[in-house]
Amino acid sequence: MKKIIVIIILLIIISLFFIFSPKKDNDLRKIKIAEVAHSIFYAPQYVAHSLGYFEEQGLDVEILLVPGADKVAAAVLSGDVEIGFCGSEATIYIYNQGQDDYLVNFANLTKRDGSFIVSREKIDDFTLEDLKGKTIIGGRMGGMPEMTLEYTLKQAGIDPKNDLYIDTSIEFASMSGAFIGGTGDFVSLFEPNALQLEQQGFGYVVASLGELGGVVPYTTYNTKKSFIESNPEVIEGFNKAIQKGLDYVHNNDAKNIAEVIIDYFPDTSLSDLETIISRYKSIDSWFETTYINEEDFNHVQDIMESANQLDQRAPYDKLIYTQKK
Repeated sequence: MKKIIVIIILLIIISLFFIFSPKKDNDLRKIKIAEVAHSIFYAPQYVAHSLGYFEEQGLDVEILLVPGADKVAAAVLSGDVEIGFCGSEATIYIYNQGQDDYLVNFANLTKRDGSFIVSREKIDDFTLEDLKGKTIIGGRMGGMPEMTLEYTLKQAGIDPKNDLYIDTSIEFASMSGAFIGGTGDFVSLFEPNALQLEQQGFGYVVASLGELGGVVPYTTYNTKKSFIESNPEVIEGFNKAIQKGLDYVHNNDAKNIAEVIIDYFPDTSLSDLETIISRYKSIDSWFETTYINEEDFNHVQDIMESANQLDQRAPYDKLIYTQKK
């Protein structure tokens, strides 16, 4: 009898070991993310990656830079990556084009524009009125950065077509270089580019476009409809990991966050990283939850309509994965 009890105990111990022991790398599901930009604005994602939150959900995540929301969407549609990370406007364009296996948004991250307006000249007490009669490099026509800029200007009573010139001819990744080269009076840049340009003496950060423009579901994760249908456990696990990343940035100071993600920005000093994270925290850049509500999704379409980039609205129940909250 004693031998049987000992055997049972041993079997229980062995079972618990396999249940709770960390998964080996070859047991993890490999997932590739195409991110639209590599920016400190996306700190919760890098926190989740750095602290092993994806591995806890059985995922081996690789983050790839694919500049431009259109190119991110193309990478997901082609199967080069499983998940895209960009503005939800890309998924709306694709749905309205009649794509059968369209892209579905399944997680929020950023809740406002992450751009900072950089001026060639020092301006004290900057307001959007200072843009009148000037040229600003605004990003690709139809992209979320440029459309949000237009919407923010209109909300301030400024006509983006007649009161200033928004240069949309320059790719997102080349905007900083173009400004350094002499193009434009202003440029709208993500961090760390804005701070680096300021430190190099090429301009002055005068405002946060996100702070001026208010809440917008700016950047979301998406994947093909068929991938969600075939891999719901991957989507749920991914969401849990990102949620933990969001929780971390909301519950920790800039210094702690900087120390966690410093390896993702080797060309940025720890002190600069801390400064930039503080900037983003001060304007409340990140959602509390990954859940995408209908009001926020409709607001994206308001912005697209305002920029004359949307002929037909896309349905929330088709383009948003809602089985989590």
